[in-house]
Amino acid sequence: MDILKGLLEKSNSKILMVVLDGLGGLPVKDGKTELELARTPNLDKLAKSSALGMHIPVDYGITPGSGPGHLGIFGYDPLKYQIGRGILEALGLGLEVRHTDVAIRGNYATVEYVDGKPVVKDRRAGRIPTEENRRITKKIQENLKEIDGVQVIIAPGMEHRTAIVLRFPEPLPEGSDEINDTDPQEVGKEPLEPVGGNPNAQKVAQVVKKFIGKVAEILRDEPKANYLLLRGFAQKPNIPTMEERFGVKSCCIAVYPMYKGLASLVGMEIVEFEGTTIQSEIDTLKKVWEGYEFFFLHIKKTDSYGEDGNWEGKISVIEDFDKHLPQFLELKPDVLAITGDHSTPSKIKGHSWHPVPLLIHSPYVLGGTSDRLTERECLKGELGILPAEKIMNLLLANSHRLKKYGA
Repeated sequence: MDILKGLLEKSNSKILMVVLDGLGGLPVKDGKTELELARTPNLDKLAKSSALGMHIPVDYGITPGSGPGHLGIFGYDPLKYQIGRGILEALGLGLEVRHTDVAIRGNYATVEYVDGKPVVKDRRAGRIPTEENRRITKKIQENLKEIDGVQVIIAPGMEHRTAIVLRFPEPLPEGSDEINDTDPQEVGKEPLEPVGGNPNAQKVAQVVKKFIGKVAEILRDEPKANYLLLRGFAQKPNIPTMEERFGVKSCCIAVYPMYKGLASLVGMEIVEFEGTTIQSEIDTLKKVWEGYEFFFLHIKKTDSYGEDGNWEGKISVIEDFDKHLPQFLELKPDVLAITGDHSTPSKIKGHSWHPVPLLIHSPYVLGGTSDRLTERECLKGELGILPAEKIMNLLLANSHRLKKYGA
């Protein structure tokens, strides 16, 4: 039973959720995590008067992808609503996705041909500049428009990322996206062959296999991005919007396409803006502050540095956010949440199953339990350890958007 049905009520209150992607970590120096090593005087002050805790993105011991991680903090059960990464990337880049389509996330990569077979040397092609990505993507699109009657649509993302939509002539049966990633996840290995998990997916996989071969021919002479690894095969899902589920008019302020894609899928309006810095996101937030009730602002680089194993870089992003925190507070949101979608410890160089730090600030919290927004201090907080999908309940309650349940 969805307990929120019948309890939602209108309010003029504003909820701001700031997501520092991959926020949580593990000890990297002197027994301290990145959050513990960071100098964060503004966050420290805020933490003392806020409710702190930790959230579990999916379930205990389960390492989440970015899709499930964000769905959880947006109030959706990530086990019920499973969204492929390809859909997120495609929507984030402004591509239309239909029920005839399979959307795919691509990574430009560097391969070396050994005995005629590609071997991965760099899974991200040295994180080529976005401008170089645009040139290469345009080259592919101009030379590859369809395969066996299937339309090929490709769009450039940030750095090495791209999105592909394969548009079939007729709607695809459910499960047609059950195809394995072709990224071997390690250098020194051959890309994996796409294989369908059922007869419908096998038909799609045959088109994908031809697509990979044709792209490899087009890119063969490129010095870095001479191959395309594919991940996150996905069909369009059916999911209720934030307004339908929570009664809030919401917007998304994010730099990277995948997060804009996820926000679009749950009905958030995407606010376009120039720049890639935290300041450019804050400037945008200020401009649209009067127009919405729920604001999702995403900061990516905490996750990027964590995945690179660069704990000093991750600390620098946390400290940069801390310097900008007063500007968020000047807007006087009725409820402010600061958290991550999952943990990305630099020690692991990837997403992990560890609980994620969470801060909720409003006039209606106990506070005074924790001194900092760190993993250990959050364990002392009044929120305890909770499922990520329950965060929205707390934000709605603290913003006076939920009626009493029962007589």
